[in-house]
Amino acid sequence: MKKVFYLNTCDTCRKILAQFDLTDWELREIKKVPIAKEELAEMYKKTKSYEALFSKKSTQIKLRGLDVKSLTEKDFKDLLLDHYTFLKRPVFITDKEIFVGNDKKNVEELQKFFGVNE
Repeated sequence: MKKVFYLNTCDTCRKILAQFDLTDWELREIKKVPIAKEELAEMYKKTKSYEALFSKKSTQIKLRGLDVKSLTEKDFKDLLLDHYTFLKRPVFITDKEIFVGNDKKNVEELQKFFGVNE
């Protein structure tokens, strides 16, 4: 299994995806095809945390008046399943590894994984 979960309207996602040969990867645009419970469970197995998958930059946080500091793991899980913008993206997942988000360290790890030097 090799999947990438991303948002097509996200410039950062597009920029990161463009760096790699994703020919044999399944590309999932999460607005068109939301993440399934089973997929989220698979991500959780690899991260051991729903919070690690949660985007604290989602516009839905303010719109819903959420206090992120008071959220439980169950809250993070429910929110991730409820709205696509709560997923930190992009998410690259293989049988053995997961790369979550667009922070510099994660992108560097992805580049090593793909054998790309920036």
